[in-house]
Amino acid sequence: MNGSESSKISAIEAVAQRARDASRAMLSASTDERNAALEAVHNSLLGAKDAIVAANEADKKAARELMEKGSLSSALVKRLDLAGKKFDAMLDGVKSVASLPDPVGACSLSRKLDDGLQLFRVACPIGVICIIFESRPEAAVQIASLSIKSANAVILKGGKEAEKSNAILVETIRSALRSANVPEDAVQLVATREEVRELLDQTKYIDLIIPRGSNSLVRYISDNTKIPVMGHADGICSIYVDAKADPLKAKDIVVDAKAQYPAVCNAAETLLIHKNALETVLPVVGKGLKEANVQVLADDASKPILDAVPGLHVEASSPGDYRTEFLELRMAVKVVDSLSSAVTHINEHGSGHTDCIVTEDESSAQMFMAMVDSAGVYHNASTRFADGFRYGFGAEVGVSTHRTHARGPVGLEGLLIYKYMLKGNGHIVAPYANGEKKFKHEDTPGIKPVIDS
Repeated sequence: MNGSESSKISAIEAVAQRARDASRAMLSASTDERNAALEAVHNSLLGAKDAIVAANEADKKAARELMEKGSLSSALVKRLDLAGKKFDAMLDGVKSVASLPDPVGACSLSRKLDDGLQLFRVACPIGVICIIFESRPEAAVQIASLSIKSANAVILKGGKEAEKSNAILVETIRSALRSANVPEDAVQLVATREEVRELLDQTKYIDLIIPRGSNSLVRYISDNTKIPVMGHADGICSIYVDAKADPLKAKDIVVDAKAQYPAVCNAAETLLIHKNALETVLPVVGKGLKEANVQVLADDASKPILDAVPGLHVEASSPGDYRTEFLELRMAVKVVDSLSSAVTHINEHGSGHTDCIVTEDESSAQMFMAMVDSAGVYHNASTRFADGFRYGFGAEVGVSTHRTHARGPVGLEGLLIYKYMLKGNGHIVAPYANGEKKFKHEDTPGIKPVIDS
């Protein structure tokens, strides 16, 4: 590209172009080189801890002021914090990703088409990924780590509420990449909201967009780009307490799923309870919700039972409550007549994120897990387990409720696609087309392509 051509492209197109160049350079980075880059990222972040925490404090102070004015939700403010254990967990995430087996080049199909004609299906990076996310500055580190490990390039667009935190985190990461002789443009940050629209037009350079944020953000992105989008709009997670649920187990699971950290997408928002567990299990669960300071929005059948729990804040529910992601200590409760009614409610009102059944009946659990159409379906476990780190993915770039190549928490595997490699020795199609030769189509799992790592 000559100078006159270069001067015609916008700043955002230049970012996307550099990302494409970096993604191609990453294809030649070995496993050891990418792991060394992640080690450099970890060490650089640790060395810059004081500056990062100071920037984060400035973001939090500004966010609290906006919250007091009603301009920013409390959920976004809660997600901003990067101090203490959150910082340590962020660093642990980088190490965890580095320790994962390298998925790039993994062979998932080896097939002998004929003598001397061997077919392979091999994992490869997607290329350039754009992640648009709100709050949670540690997400920038998680996403960058997964992108480096999977040999992708990533363009990050964080929310204004975390502007200072994101800026210093990404600059620290880029500095580490430079020191490790890995393309620093494999991780880039854009800052302003005005740049989002132009990013959505970069079909030539960006291969996938992953939005992490509010329903309105995800809808806007999906409606305004021709680039493939992977993500989720809401986290309306439900817990169904079956007639054969253990009361104490149900209480612990419901309270953890709702109250352990309510401002996240895998927190439970709806409690469905079988009519036969109404008087035996619901009072126990209600007591647990009261102890966790959860406000309950109850239907007509559950309200009298919950009203009898001393100190529990109970209000009558409305139909819209069962389609609401509260992201706070509020939970909608509804009584159902059967397991099938619970499944129907979840499939019609939920967001396809993560849903759970609490029961001691294995056949009911199996039916629930087969029939609920969500990315995560659990039996006797809190919905809060829906997380890439907890799944052993090292970290996640987001959660997908789409029916694409990746669903649920998206880790390394979700950032890979594949290519077909065919090795022959002068083979041509004509003899097979006219019947002179026949394909053998023999699977040969012991034969692998030779790929340097």
